[in-house]
Amino acid sequence: MDILYHNRSRKPEAETKLGAKYVEMDDLLQQADFVCLMAPQTADTIHLISAREFSLMKETAIFVNGSRGALVNEDDLAAALKEGEILAAGLDVYEHEPLAEDHPFLGIPNLVTLPHIGSATSETRAKMEELACRNLVAGLTGEIPPSLINESVVGLRVR
Repeated sequence: MDILYHNRSRKPEAETKLGAKYVEMDDLLQQADFVCLMAPQTADTIHLISAREFSLMKETAIFVNGSRGALVNEDDLAAALKEGEILAAGLDVYEHEPLAEDHPFLGIPNLVTLPHIGSATSETRAKMEELACRNLVAGLTGEIPPSLINESVVGLRVR
């Protein structure tokens, strides 16, 4: 399989190790059979993938978003899928989560949706469990939990 990628900066190590080839974004969209979006959400990446980008993709392309929902214009994706502009899509993230029961994505047969489980690795879940336990123990022993968001809500004062 040929691996194409685009990034703000080239990754020579990935190119060597994986045989990946750096290309401009438009070239990637036009050539790739699978377009996998994995990028951070910043002011510059909101709706990074919209109607223009879907129009560049092959009709046989499969689009996958496992990064952040706001990077994709959901209305444009729904239209691209319904109109056969791309073959299919798989999403683990959405602009607004959880999806409403009447969200148009849920009626599109060539779209696979997941409930934001991209972090469901054994390592991540173990760290989440450990943090939950540390928060519980701290709260029960009168300490400030490490993940306390709003200490005024629970009446704790930072010492």
